[in-house]
Amino acid sequence: VAGLGFLGFAGFLLATQPRPGNMSDLQMVTGDPLRGQLVFNASGCASCHMAPGAVGADRLVLAGGQSFASPFGSFIAPNISPDPTHGIGGWTLEQFSCAIRDGLSPDGQHYFPALPYNAYNKMTGQDAADLWTYVQTLPAAATPSQPHKISFPFNIRRSLGGWKLLFENRDWQMPASTPELERGRYIVEALAHCTECHTPRNALGGLDRDRWMAGAPNPDGKGRTPNITPAKLIWSEAEIFTYLTTGFTPDYDSVGGHMAHVVENMSQLPDSDVRAVVAYLKALPAIE
Repeated sequence: VAGLGFLGFAGFLLATQPRPGNMSDLQMVTGDPLRGQLVFNASGCASCHMAPGAVGADRLVLAGGQSFASPFGSFIAPNISPDPTHGIGGWTLEQFSCAIRDGLSPDGQHYFPALPYNAYNKMTGQDAADLWTYVQTLPAAATPSQPHKISFPFNIRRSLGGWKLLFENRDWQMPASTPELERGRYIVEALAHCTECHTPRNALGGLDRDRWMAGAPNPDGKGRTPNITPAKLIWSEAEIFTYLTTGFTPDYDSVGGHMAHVVENMSQLPDSDVRAVVAYLKALPAIE
């Protein structure tokens, strides 16, 4: 029994060990902060990592502190400002890429998938470098990151290696037959990680890929994130574009909740990128 227990524990350690991804696409890459600002806006970094209640220019102070409730506990967004002590100013590009694309900290621990690395893992090395370069230009904040409030056994980080084996996916969900659809897919499935909220999850938090973008309960248990497949999102392309860039619906209602941050981010993208997102949404299979 002791021998079987030892083998089982050894198998657990082997299966759940951190596995950094291939970083060959970072070689000979130079980051551009102007391009990085576009990646930053599309990815919604400020929406999660700004201080609670920050507005205007203060949204770019990535001091963290916002709390995000979930069935597993509350995740507290960390400080990702360029501060070398409390932020990520002491990291390298490789460590940053490993964090956002592989869900691994510089000391080799698994990050909780509240960081949407299961979407960011499709980000190109160039965009990762551009994003890193832009973040380094933002104000540093000497605010310590707060610990997550996650209960046992979900707080065992090593077990997240098993979660990754079960649910991590680096493949595209939707085919893309045109350059516009390909761009829209990249923004929706990788940078903007829209699926993280709009796709339902199973009991362990893995995405139900058979109901892609078909709506889901809000993680805090209050209300639902809507179905945005063509079965329910019946607005015209022009109406969706207007909503994503202004926050106004065809009925002259206005956006609210966390989606207000998404609209603020989308409004700063080139029109061509927003139209690519609209094309992607219109091409989704309709799911009732």
